[in-house]
Amino acid sequence: MLCYDGKLSLFCFTAASLIAILPEVLLRLEFDVPQAYFNKIWLTHLFQYGFLNILLLLAFRGFSYQVAVRAAFLGYVFGIGIIVSLIASPSWQMFGMYITVMATFHYTEFLGIACINPSALSIDSFILNHSIAYGVAASSSWMEFVAERQYFPSIKEPSSVSYFGLVLCVCGELLRKLAMFTAKQNFSHIVQDEKLDGHELVTHGVYRVCRHPSYVGWFYWSIGTQLILQNPLCLLAYIAAAWKFIRDRIYFEETTLLNFFGQDYVDYQKKVGTGMPFISGYKLNL
Repeated sequence: MLCYDGKLSLFCFTAASLIAILPEVLLRLEFDVPQAYFNKIWLTHLFQYGFLNILLLLAFRGFSYQVAVRAAFLGYVFGIGIIVSLIASPSWQMFGMYITVMATFHYTEFLGIACINPSALSIDSFILNHSIAYGVAASSSWMEFVAERQYFPSIKEPSSVSYFGLVLCVCGELLRKLAMFTAKQNFSHIVQDEKLDGHELVTHGVYRVCRHPSYVGWFYWSIGTQLILQNPLCLLAYIAAAWKFIRDRIYFEETTLLNFFGQDYVDYQKKVGTGMPFISGYKLNL
């Protein structure tokens, strides 16, 4: 059963997406709307988004407002991404798809926790403020895309590479969410250093295929984002940085899991791999 904040976020995300798409729908349907409304479409979106935020500020307070404003932001970005991917010039279309993928990922991280483990729900569940390194990586990919598009616009047009990246993002996202819903209340964005009541070792479902499906899903999702953008430099940087981050995270997490579950986790390690290339995980030297 989805908790209140999950329902609120879903409403705000959906409403903001529809509001973002509204001007384009009105234009396509040729409704009797003053043309001045569309002359500078960025002003239209600025007005719409600003008005939406005023409504949220009047309607909600505290944690509910923090949830609503973030869900609405991601919903609006999702809607803009859909528009750009459908009607922009070919060299911008995949950037629209990219921001749609990004908005979907961050919103569904929050929605997933709201479904499976509401007690762990926080503003950080959107993982919008994941880390400085994450922000730098995202910004770098945008700058590379814009710079390469400026001088070589044809290499940014939709291609088999970008569509393969989209498929990789979808598959990675599905694997990560499947891991979340399999682990349920045992899943958390924060590595636990204390074993909580009810914390169980999950070895069924997708965890029978690999020990860290959520990390595997995120790894391939992150690579997919750069294939969508067809960013050769950031693709290599993302592979290296994401692999190192996940390697360090797995080693740290597995020390706690061995402490929590002892021999049961050792036996699990023997049967199932991490799922990540060239990462074996933390092993006890017995």
